Amino acid sequence: MGTFERYLSVWVGLAMALGVGAGLLQPGLFQFIGDLQIGGINLVIAVLIWLMIYPMMVQVEFTEVRNCFVKPKGLIVTLAMNWLVKPFTMAALAVLFMRHLFAPFIPAELADQYIAGMILLGVAPCTAMVFVWSYLTKGNASYTVAQVATNDLIMIFAFAPIAAFLLDVSNIIVPWDVLLVSTALFVALPLGAGWLTRIALKDKEHLSSFSAGMKPFSIAGLVGTVFILFGLQANNIIASPADIVLIAIPLLIQTVLIFYVTYFWMKKWRQPHNVAAPGAMIGASNFFELAVAVAISLFGVTSGAALATIVGVLVEVPVMLALVSYANRTRGQFSSDDQVSASTAHSKT
Repeated sequence: MGTFERYLSVWVGLAMALGVGAGLLQPGLFQFIGDLQIGGINLVIAVLIWLMIYPMMVQVEFTEVRNCFVKPKGLIVTLAMNWLVKPFTMAALAVLFMRHLFAPFIPAELADQYIAGMILLGVAPCTAMVFVWSYLTKGNASYTVAQVATNDLIMIFAFAPIAAFLLDVSNIIVPWDVLLVSTALFVALPLGAGWLTRIALKDKEHLSSFSAGMKPFSIAGLVGTVFILFGLQANNIIASPADIVLIAIPLLIQTVLIFYVTYFWMKKWRQPHNVAAPGAMIGASNFFELAVAVAISLFGVTSGAALATIVGVLVEVPVMLALVSYANRTRGQFSSDDQVSASTAHSKT
């Protein structure tokens, strides 16, 4: 793992601090950046989001999806948690904390925007950073790719309807056209571009070299997005810094809750650790690149929704590293992949 991944929370923290400082010193510049929009989509943020997403999509091999059906239980757990549980627990926690527990501290209109941002995070299971979490827990690389690829395929069709439904039941009006365009722009098109890139490069060595060469762009995209978002949010953050902590609390609870439920469900179904750990990581972490992009498209670059999604980045990295440590410490509680295969073969005979 490179220096950036190892110290990701540090770089994100620095980008946040520098962004706030730059936003206060150069408000005109950030106002100009915020106004660069077409159809509700900020052009600068869109470029940076693509820089983050595209290198990750190049690594997704959709033919690996078939591997999931050889041992489907791990996939069933992952998909059930990601699409039938996680979005709804996130929405419930967001409403509970923002409209009830934290109601005395946050204006109602701003609370609704925070809820919207957290819902967008909850509907987007991790695509990129899960490869890092899988590596750190010695996960089955092929199965991790298959899980991510399957989630990405489902996300193309499910993200917009589920997000719109949860935002609607939370009494937040959503422009469907912008949501659908954002899903296409930040999920479908990058996936297609990654697939075409894999076809063009063909050779695994060339593909590996290309992915390594793209990595700095992905790093720049992430840090640049955080920097600009916090620059645009500078006045809001200075006016109410406690809101960052208040947003982080339900996000932290959601991350830990989804991880533990998924992890122990995998254990109950006797999945090997190298499938269980990455599967739990996918659900616990978020595709924050997409959530940030959609929040900006729907509610604007200086909105509370955009702030909530970017707080998700700050919360996710240190929490996920702690969960990686826990997963590694509990490896012995799971059967190995070979033991599970032998048990399955014995039961069939």
